Amino acid sequence: MEIIKYNGSLPVDDAMKADEPLLAVISFDGKKAIVSHIDEAVEHHILLAKAGYKGTEIDEFFRIAVDRAEGASWTFICPVNYKNMSDKTRRVAAFYKDGFSAISEFLSEIGYFVDIYIPKRYRRHLEELK
Repeated sequence: MEIIKYNGSLPVDDAMKADEPLLAVISFDGKKAIVSHIDEAVEHHILLAKAGYKGTEIDEFFRIAVDRAEGASWTFICPVNYKNMSDKTRRVAAFYKDGFSAISEFLSEIGYFVDIYIPKRYRRHLEELK
């Protein structure tokens, strides 16, 4: 996985050493991730824009906020066109499986061995799997 550290005024390595929160987007294919100090980007679409992407490309990335104390908070929003699957239950299941795998790989590569959790406000899609 190629990891791009967006280093504006708050370098990622310094934020990691200080255990400051990070914001990251990981491509659906798991080949690329972009990470920054959370204060540098504030929102995932802003991080993408700062890295040279269109904000509209947000639906091509898994999105997390992470620190070592609280783990990785996954903004679990499954696009309606994910993998061109029309069956919503299968689509959400695939998104969950793929996202968990890509996010875990990213976290491992940056040396963060933390839990991945989905905040309550994003769990409505998971009801499809029950």
